[in-house]
Amino acid sequence: MPSPSKASRFFNVVDQREFALCQSINRTLRFRPVEGYFRVVSRLGDGWLWYLVILAMPLLRPQNGLSIALLMVATGLTCTITYKLLKRWLIRERPFISFPSISCGTPPLDRYSFPSGHTLHAVCFNTVLAMTATELAWLLLPFTLSVAASRVVLGLHYPSDVAAGSLIGGCLGLLSVSCFYDVFSQIAATA
Repeated sequence: MPSPSKASRFFNVVDQREFALCQSINRTLRFRPVEGYFRVVSRLGDGWLWYLVILAMPLLRPQNGLSIALLMVATGLTCTITYKLLKRWLIRERPFISFPSISCGTPPLDRYSFPSGHTLHAVCFNTVLAMTATELAWLLLPFTLSVAASRVVLGLHYPSDVAAGSLIGGCLGLLSVSCFYDVFSQIAATA
């Protein structure tokens, strides 16, 4: 595992390489409808839409919705712990902090950038749904993709933060369903 100083040096090089792409994507904030859309998506991606989905699962899918909801709660907590530990350990400044020419479209929830926690959660939850409630996953896929895009558009993350969040979130979602869906199905059956 690299030390924070090695990680910092690595991210400094990567940040310079991603700067031009970040800046060009971030310029879309000049268009008010773009800024408004991605601010709303970002706010919903703070967890609000996912909380609603979790609460609605038992109603949407009476046969297995409670087990899916319990699995999503447990997996969501795992995602939060994972991204918070990685951010503290790797310490990558956000694009708008490192490069003043990049605008911050909305206040971040925390200081550091790598990986994107919003993307990690969105991809994880969409992966869980893809494996347990496919029709709902397809319905939420545009939102998941919009959450990922919002992170770069709003100047909060580099594309590599979003890619890493997607990869980690997808892996956690797959692992969660593969290893724990049956456990949560048994718990739900006894409830």
